[in-house]
Amino acid sequence: MAKGGKGPKGKKITLNVAKNCIKITFDGRKRLDLSKMGITTFPKCILRLNDVDELDLSRNMIKKIPDSISKFQNLRWLDLHSNYIDRLPESIGQMGTLLYLNVCNNKLTTNGLPVELNQLKNIRTLNLGLNHLDSVPTTLGALKELHEVGLFDNLLNSIPNSIGKLPKLKKLNAKRNPFPKEGESQLFLDSIKRLESLYLVEEKDLCGPCLRKCQQARDKLNRIKSMAAAPPRKPIFSNFVSPNSMAKESQEDWRFSVNSLE
Repeated sequence: MAKGGKGPKGKKITLNVAKNCIKITFDGRKRLDLSKMGITTFPKCILRLNDVDELDLSRNMIKKIPDSISKFQNLRWLDLHSNYIDRLPESIGQMGTLLYLNVCNNKLTTNGLPVELNQLKNIRTLNLGLNHLDSVPTTLGALKELHEVGLFDNLLNSIPNSIGKLPKLKKLNAKRNPFPKEGESQLFLDSIKRLESLYLVEEKDLCGPCLRKCQQARDKLNRIKSMAAAPPRKPIFSNFVSPNSMAKESQEDWRFSVNSLE
C-alpha cells in the first residue's frame, strides 16, 4: 500500500517510454499505443507527442481525461475503453478530426457526456456501450457522419428518434438495455430491429470465404424454416445476403481501422 493509503500509483509513463510505444499502422498512420500498461493517471508527457493520428489508452485504470486532450488536433482514432472514466471533458468537442471514439466499458453516466460531443462532425464510429447511461443526449443526432453507434449494456429505456434517423447509420447496437416490453412500444422495437437485422450487402461485395459462410448460414436458416409449421415462405432473393448473422458481439468488433470506413 502506498503512503497515505491511496493504493498503488500505477506505472509511470515517461516521454521516452511513450516514444517507444509509437507504431506505424499498415496505412502509414502514427499510433501511440499505451494500452494494458497499468496506467492510473493520464500521462501529461504524451501531450508533447500530439502529432500522432491514433491514441490507444485502453485497458488501463485511468479515472479522468484532462481538458488538454484537445491538444491532439490531428487525432482520428481515440480508444479509451476499459478504464474507470466517469466523465468526458468538454474540450473533446474541439477534436474535429476524430473519426473513431471508443469509451466502452467505463463508468460514464449521462451527465458525464458533454454537450460538446455534438461538435464532432466527422465522427463515424462512437461506442458508448457497457457504461451507466440512463438516457442518450438528443444532440448526438447532429452527428450526421455516424456509421456505427454502440449503446449496448447500459440502463436505457428509450433512444431519441434523432439517433435512428441519422442518414448514414448502418449499425446501432442497443442490446441488453431495459427497454419497454414489446406490447408497450412495438414501433420503438421495430426501429431497432430494422437497423440490426436488415443490413444487407450484395454478393459481389463479399470476399469468397465470407460469402460462403453467409450462404451456409442462410441455407441452414432456410432448412429450419422449411421444417417448421409456418405461413408460405417468402421469396428468397439470392443476390443478397445478411452478414449480421455471422457477426460477433465481442469488444474486438468495435476495434477496427478508421481506414476501413473511408
